[in-house]
Amino acid sequence: MSHMLHTSFNVLRFAPRCAALLAVTLAASCAAPQATPVVQPPASKPASQGAAGAPTPAKRSFNVESRSTGTRRESEPPRYVRNLEKTDWFRGDGLDWLDVGLDYRLRYEYRDDDLRRPVATLDQPFLLRTRGYLGVRQRFDPFRGYIEYEDARRVESQFPEDDRDFNRHELIQAVAELYLADALERDRPVRLQAGRFAFEYVDRRLIARNEWRNTTNNFQGFRAILGQPSNDWQVDVLALKPVQRLLTQLDESVANQWFYGVLGEWRRWSEVVTLQPYYLLLKQQRDGAAVDRDIHTVGLRGYGARGTTGLDYDAQGIVQFGDSGTEEHSAFAATAELGYSFDHAWKPRAAAFMGYASGDDRPGDGKSGRFERLFGFARPWSNDDYIQFENVVAPKVRLEFQPHQRVRVDLGWNWYWLASETDRWNAVRLQDPTGQSGDFMGHEFDVRARVAVLDRIDLTIGYAHFWPGEFTENLGRPQDSDFLYIEISPRLLP
Repeated sequence: MSHMLHTSFNVLRFAPRCAALLAVTLAASCAAPQATPVVQPPASKPASQGAAGAPTPAKRSFNVESRSTGTRRESEPPRYVRNLEKTDWFRGDGLDWLDVGLDYRLRYEYRDDDLRRPVATLDQPFLLRTRGYLGVRQRFDPFRGYIEYEDARRVESQFPEDDRDFNRHELIQAVAELYLADALERDRPVRLQAGRFAFEYVDRRLIARNEWRNTTNNFQGFRAILGQPSNDWQVDVLALKPVQRLLTQLDESVANQWFYGVLGEWRRWSEVVTLQPYYLLLKQQRDGAAVDRDIHTVGLRGYGARGTTGLDYDAQGIVQFGDSGTEEHSAFAATAELGYSFDHAWKPRAAAFMGYASGDDRPGDGKSGRFERLFGFARPWSNDDYIQFENVVAPKVRLEFQPHQRVRVDLGWNWYWLASETDRWNAVRLQDPTGQSGDFMGHEFDVRARVAVLDRIDLTIGYAHFWPGEFTENLGRPQDSDFLYIEISPRLLP
């Protein structure tokens, strides 16, 4: 109860600031003409000739989104970007070759006894993030390109700056592209790109922009894309260096790392299953404390829905092998979710999830068994950001519904165990190499409401409570933790 009283007091204390921001965005929204959503028809394949010479109906897009929790990838270009020809301001001006986006997000966080911090205390930061995007399409074909800017900051916090929340005045994307429209066949392009990238693949657990976090994962190098989302198959090839976020200088690529990948999508059976096979290689050279590493990751994901039954599923298995310093690397991970959508006006969906990522059973035995989480993000695992895709067993039950066309609500209960009780819990820096502290990290309840306040203003309110388990308590962090946040995101283009 005391936690909730503190929460209410601090929300009221900072309400004037949030209200001021909301007033400014409301005024901007009222001053500009309101947008009418433009629904684009799905891309289709060209009609083919039937046996009698008559054209057969054009095939719809093969692209189907998974219904599983937290796996929807950010689009390219990002969702806040608008094609100028499709906006109210420039409709009919012939600017369909220009994409522009301007995005702002303000989030207030109330974190009481945050386990990621070295001390149990109360922190109430404001996270501010501004993004801008400019892209050129078909006007200069086959040459295209785009850039994306970010400024991320945190204020009113008692903790030092870190690269989770700070990245000042940085180009997170700057891409030059050679676009070959019908290189493979009609409506199946080839795109050859070079520069700095921020993107997401598969279910975002291994490669993600990390939209929840204030700063963005990105890479520098080369990418080839064969096909497009509307096609029945697509293959992406990556040769990249991860980008290191620097607090006081311009970001730069990590000198001793390369990241390679071949990722496929087979969508021909999209009504039943979409298959995503992939191969990834993280190659690291010895540099200071860093050791030579060659981590190979092979995975297969499949997702789909069972017709009109209301059932949907999403499952993947991942195997890793290679070398980590002098140790032989061998690890495994798997995720599975089964959902059911009820026939009700509120569109409720209930789901059960199980996630597993191996840990290192016997540190120092010459074998590395901890799953390498690569460049994913923690949000699908824990709303507190406590859990990462390594050394974890994580069952969950979730419920989502839409009581109003402008309101979406989701909530869930989550349990967490160490896959190996001798390995680390990395996000909170706890480990007992003897394995005598147990393996139950704790459990968490979370709830979130997302509201479209106006056509171009989104409001999100969320809360999570974490109860520590025996492992956490035995290693000196017995306090429950509370996390409340209020987020405002105005979309500045109609």
